[in-house]
Amino acid sequence: MIRWMLGSVAALALASATPWGQDTLPHAAPRFAVEAPASWLPDDPADSLYRAGRDALNRRQYRKAAELFAQVSSRYPRSGYAGDALYWEAFALYRADDLRTSLARLDDQKRRYPSAATAGDAAALATRVRGELARRGDAGMAADLVGEAEDIAATSPGESRGGRAGSRNGLTTARGSADMAHGDRCDEDSDVKVMALNAVMQMDADRAMPLLTRVLAKRDAASACLRRKAVFLVAQQRTDSTATILMRAVRDDPDPEVREQAVFWLSQVPGPRTVALLDSLVRFSNDEAIQDKAVFALSQEGSDQAQAALRALAERNDAPREARERAIFWLGQSRNGGPAYLRQLYPKLADEGLKERLIFGIAQSNEAADRQWLLDLVRNGSEDVELRKRALFWVAQSADLAQLDALYKSLTDGELKEQIIFGFAQRKDPAAVDRLITIAKTDKDPELRKKALFWLGQSRDPRAVDVLEQFLNE
Repeated sequence: MIRWMLGSVAALALASATPWGQDTLPHAAPRFAVEAPASWLPDDPADSLYRAGRDALNRRQYRKAAELFAQVSSRYPRSGYAGDALYWEAFALYRADDLRTSLARLDDQKRRYPSAATAGDAAALATRVRGELARRGDAGMAADLVGEAEDIAATSPGESRGGRAGSRNGLTTARGSADMAHGDRCDEDSDVKVMALNAVMQMDADRAMPLLTRVLAKRDAASACLRRKAVFLVAQQRTDSTATILMRAVRDDPDPEVREQAVFWLSQVPGPRTVALLDSLVRFSNDEAIQDKAVFALSQEGSDQAQAALRALAERNDAPREARERAIFWLGQSRNGGPAYLRQLYPKLADEGLKERLIFGIAQSNEAADRQWLLDLVRNGSEDVELRKRALFWVAQSADLAQLDALYKSLTDGELKEQIIFGFAQRKDPAAVDRLITIAKTDKDPELRKKALFWLGQSRDPRAVDVLEQFLNE
């Protein structure tokens, strides 16, 4: 085992090069504190030392920061800062590339201040440091990480390899069944475990994938948080089995967040097999949240196969209405023939809500053919008036004034004409005010003239004031 570890530990560089303590990675990634909090004990004798250490850390003067934090715990061991200062000393040493001393300081904190606020961060940092030491050729550290990963992948919460109590350095402990009383709470322990799994993944993905598969095979509530993060690790490996493992989690895992994250990460695995799996979720899943994420994933995939799956869903009368709505929405956002397809789909739909969503989708296009389709729909007297009003709402946002004017003159429905009057009123254009003045003066329908006068009253155009005065003087 040592031979394969030392032969491939160079890949573990990612575990060191990628700062998982920062906020730029997905939330499934493990984290540890990287920014010391401001001083909080002004009357503490070590307050000035802590503040000086924090300032040095913020300036990336890591050696100086380590020295200052070391003085806190050595000179003032009873200080309220002492326990956390050991963590920040270790973190500064880690940044300064003094890994073994960093690990020793973390061990000191665990022994002397087990209740320190940074105890959980310390365990995660210790795993990171040990992973880096393994990368540099420490076979003992590598073997320890593999042993921890095998413990974590045990098929039941209390199972462990050979009754292991913890790591060689005593910093990462397999807490066993007693810790499982916490349920699915995502605590520091899960971060430490996933960091250990990641370290093995970087050393030898072929060995780590079966361990992650075993983690994802767990079904107890206590391992739910770990499974959520294991999904992320599996998705980072583009192997022939990645999509299959993620799909199994989607279908079988009892935790809804695990299932939803598995769908998301499945969408990041390219290829026709992924599209086929997502399509099967859209077709057969009874979980609305899963179905929603699968539809979204297909919309982002962009291939002809994915577009075909969305179109098939939009046309299925036996599919849930909400799923069809989402498919229509995303087809409307597509610039790969989506709006053109929706124009063809419209007469096939019987559901008014789906038609309304389809109108919205077409309205997002800037193509002349799509604007013309909306205009034709508004003019079509055989269509439901509410759908015509919806189309007119979007037409009024984009059509030029001449088109709106011609449309106004061609319509007979008062509600539709009111909508056009509103459209004129929203335009910051003197020509739109001219049209409102014309309607107010000449339209035969008194209700429409009143509407035009109302909107003229909201206008700041001086001509509108003149028109209103004329009406008052009549």
